[in-house]
Amino acid sequence: MSHRQNDPGRRGLDRRRFLTTAALGGATIVGASALGGLDADAAFAAPMPSLDPAISRSAFAEGRITQIKGSVLEVAGSHGDQHLIQLTNATSIWKLRTTTADQIQVGDGLYARGVDMPDGTIAADAVWVNIVNLYCTVKGIAKDRLHLAHGAQDHAVVGHIVADTTTASYLGGALTSDLSRVRIGQSAQILGAWRPADDAIDIARVTVGH
Repeated sequence: MSHRQNDPGRRGLDRRRFLTTAALGGATIVGASALGGLDADAAFAAPMPSLDPAISRSAFAEGRITQIKGSVLEVAGSHGDQHLIQLTNATSIWKLRTTTADQIQVGDGLYARGVDMPDGTIAADAVWVNIVNLYCTVKGIAKDRLHLAHGAQDHAVVGHIVADTTTASYLGGALTSDLSRVRIGQSAQILGAWRPADDAIDIARVTVGH
């Protein structure tokens, strides 16, 4: 590797230009994220320092998608702020499972992590669509759904069990597709994807006994 490639200032400039190119669809970022994990749990993890010295900090945005223009998502934040999220060919997208940009819709909720770009957009490293992390009480169990109560007011929530996707963890154990040990009255942590159409949840994981 040449002295020029090792120069920190040069690397920072090249990284910024590289990300800008990626945001325009002209490059593919290969390898693990420098900004943190890409699975669903990473959406709720504490921010970690960037592993890339050219990126001083990660940028974060959350809110409701109001418009989609090509690969740019216009997002209205919960506190009145506005965001432009630029999807790239390296953006990891989660919507109950790892998916593609064509599954994102206007009206979806969004949590995004990425890098601030000179044009004011955030070049997204990872986007979690409609992700929810709820602490509930199991009130009822059916073959394809759990009836849950959430919050101080015991707000009723229906959690749909999704074949080949929903898993359970018992007492901190390994994930399993066997939900037979979930019991009425148990406290449960539900990680899943909110369904705007009916205000229900598709369950990615139910954790009990943690």
